[in-house]
Amino acid sequence: MVRMNATVGRFADDRAREDYLRAYDAMEHLWPIPVERADVPTTFGSTRVRRSGSGDGMPLVLLHGMNGTSSSWHFAIEDLARVREVIAVDVMGTAGRSIQTKPFRTDADFGAWFDGVLSGLGLDQVHLLGESNGAWHAARIALHASPRLRTLTLIEPNGFVVRPSTGALLKFARLSARPTDAGWRRMSEWLTPGVTLTTEELACAKAAMPFRPGVGWPRLLSDAELERMVPPTLAVFGGESVLSRPVEAARRLKEHLPDVETVIVPGGGHGVHPQLPAVVRPRILEFLARHDRSRAAN
Repeated sequence: MVRMNATVGRFADDRAREDYLRAYDAMEHLWPIPVERADVPTTFGSTRVRRSGSGDGMPLVLLHGMNGTSSSWHFAIEDLARVREVIAVDVMGTAGRSIQTKPFRTDADFGAWFDGVLSGLGLDQVHLLGESNGAWHAARIALHASPRLRTLTLIEPNGFVVRPSTGALLKFARLSARPTDAGWRRMSEWLTPGVTLTTEELACAKAAMPFRPGVGWPRLLSDAELERMVPPTLAVFGGESVLSRPVEAARRLKEHLPDVETVIVPGGGHGVHPQLPAVVRPRILEFLARHDRSRAAN
């Protein structure tokens, strides 16, 4: 069992937390459709979720990337919630309105947290989609809470399929040490070309920097661990991504996941989903719908 450095996610001080919450709340108006907010109690603390949409499709849970929040899905929610309920989560142990009270001591604890969220929402089985760092969190859940998962969608998974380049890690370290506006612009142009963050998104991401995470960082999964990820999986990569090493990562997933489809989008960067939604979104929706139908047939 893999152990983590056990800590509870928290801000460096009260002022940093207050600044962040103001930036968080300013993103609320970006959500384009009706939403229900809820705080779901679990053994690891209270989890903030956003629920939108309805229909016959199986519910879909969304996990955001680094320095994002449940509101970060505003760019995709209208399409994703047309025929199903969609639940966007503030991932426990990251900056957001989830409040962690107990540390994750193992990866299995993280799976238990997610299982507790679904139990609190009254959901037996869901589709799960994670982007970037959210893909790592989704993979951990697939390892430890897989009976709850109908499918797994990983957008630009990085850090756990293949190792990121040393150069990429150094860029992140430099920005963390000196998070200037110019540094943020350069990082965005390099990491997510073709994607422009809103003023609110940029302010929220910057305000999250003083947060000390309690969720752990991605680690390279072993072949045996990948082979335990049994839900049908869709993995989408940007062909020009500077982070995910798409060709090598897609090859490793196809070698070891029992049921996986991989897509490498030409011209896409790490932010391939918001960058090229007309390519990525239909592929996600088709995958979800196909497995809705296969479940109904069974």
